[in-house]
Amino acid sequence: MRLNLRPIVSLLIGVALLLAGNGLHLTLVPLRGVAEAFSPVALGLIGSAYFVGFVTGCLLGPYVVLRAGHIRAFTAMVAIAASVALAYALAPAPVAWAVFRAITGFCFAVLYLVIESWLNDHATNATRGLVMSAYTVVNFGAIALGQMLVTLYPVQQASNFIVSAMLLSLASVPVALTRSAQPAPIALVSFRPVQLFHAAPVALMASFMLGVANGAFWTLAPVFVTAGDLGVERAAQFMTGAVLAGALVQWPVGHLSDRLDRRLVLLVLLVGAMATSFALWLLPASGSMLLALGAAFGALALPGYSLAAAHAYDKTPAGDAVATAATILLAFGLGSAAGPALASLLMARRGPAALFLFTALVQGLLAAYVLYRTRVQATLEPGRKTEFDLGATASVGGVITHELPDPHDPSVAVPDGYAGHAAGRGAEGGR
Repeated sequence: MRLNLRPIVSLLIGVALLLAGNGLHLTLVPLRGVAEAFSPVALGLIGSAYFVGFVTGCLLGPYVVLRAGHIRAFTAMVAIAASVALAYALAPAPVAWAVFRAITGFCFAVLYLVIESWLNDHATNATRGLVMSAYTVVNFGAIALGQMLVTLYPVQQASNFIVSAMLLSLASVPVALTRSAQPAPIALVSFRPVQLFHAAPVALMASFMLGVANGAFWTLAPVFVTAGDLGVERAAQFMTGAVLAGALVQWPVGHLSDRLDRRLVLLVLLVGAMATSFALWLLPASGSMLLALGAAFGALALPGYSLAAAHAYDKTPAGDAVATAATILLAFGLGSAAGPALASLLMARRGPAALFLFTALVQGLLAAYVLYRTRVQATLEPGRKTEFDLGATASVGGVITHELPDPHDPSVAVPDGYAGHAAGRGAEGGR
């Protein structure tokens, strides 16, 4: 294992620092927004702005890497994200924060693109599962740790923004100093929503709807917790518990879906998540009960994307894996952009707890659609399934496929100018 992971250790260290800083930001922004007396709608739009920037980065990010190369693109995006992290304390206004979050989302889309293309390049088909699983574990662990860091200083101070900026800045050090060769230039990937909808309608619809529900949760759940006068520490514990619970059940749920209809497993999770959402909406939960419900929500709601992605891989040709992964991610990003804004409108009318009324309604609608599809389309035979792969299906930001990308894949295009960068690979990032 040590030999297989040695070439990417510096990259994983950079990922851990990067995502710890982003995890801190994820919880800090809504909490500081509440302290600044931002309205729920303003907080929802600020949260949606991040995902708008993220989707834009997914579309334009390859051109950034094409222009600058992996290492330069990584360090440039880290520098911008760290600078923006400091700007929140200087301009505590909703419009400014929405712009800042959009810029951050763009930066992280490019960063995920660089990281995951780098990992794909260093992994072989024999080591891909180990490499991507290690990346997924680091991803979830760093985000959970970052969310707990929000308790270091009072949210009314600028200190936590400074800590976030420090972590983001330090993430560039192991990458900039790595002796490992950077990967070959990436290619542009086409999105195929129509084809995917015809092949696997549940996968596409689930990715979008789960983005709506989970995007609202990531953005506004800290607002819900602190509205009950439970404090910043409890909000951090609530979010961290949800993240860790969601991460822990991904693997067993995924492998259970290898033996059963993935749509039925997804349906069970959706019904459970909907029931948990209703409990969070209706019950005046606090203390251990609140944390238990938060963990239950994370365990039931967050693995859904993995099942949707696995179902998409089952229903599409292996040669279309790159386009399938890109389309699933885009649908999830678009849903995540819509979710916080829509949920905030309901919260403004019905109170902070209405966040979970919103997630319950979205989960219920998706459950009804999944149930309908199981009635009109037969279960896929187990022998025709793609074995569940945690790295290829976890919603950690970018596009990872089960195998090395095929250079002859028709969904992949290599634009003019890549050849020049490929020729200069050794000069910029070689050993």
